[in-house]
Amino acid sequence: MTAGEAHGAPLGLADVEALARAAHEGQTDKAGRPYAEHLRAVAEGVRARGGDDDQIAAAWLHDAVEDDALSARWLDEAPLSRRTKDIVRAVTKRPGEPPEAYAGRILATPGALLVKQADLAHNADPARLARLDAATRTRLTEKYARMRALLGLDQKA
Repeated sequence: MTAGEAHGAPLGLADVEALARAAHEGQTDKAGRPYAEHLRAVAEGVRARGGDDDQIAAAWLHDAVEDDALSARWLDEAPLSRRTKDIVRAVTKRPGEPPEAYAGRILATPGALLVKQADLAHNADPARLARLDAATRTRLTEKYARMRALLGLDQKA
């Protein structure tokens, strides 16, 4: 996408979904499942929690920059709402960033907590974790619980 295209009408949710699926094409999660399944689950989780279109779009794109599926420059120039871009930036982990700083940025960005909540819920889904080896399952369960605590989320939400 060129900078000139970025000034057109904002992308609709179907376009954002297609773009995210294409950007993550061929990627798999830790259990070997197509990565798009995780993106879909997070977007559906945001919708089920009452999220709006900006948050649902951010859910589709929540790992795109972090995973180098799309560049930060692409995000800057994309025909997306400022709020969607801000949420994606907030939930994008930075190399070497302490979890406390990451959580603080999420909490300081309107709309980002709901997206991260849906992401954590899917990441910590027992059925999803059951596909992993015991050591990985334990490490990730502890990691997700710590992030939930930093974000002030109860363990069931």
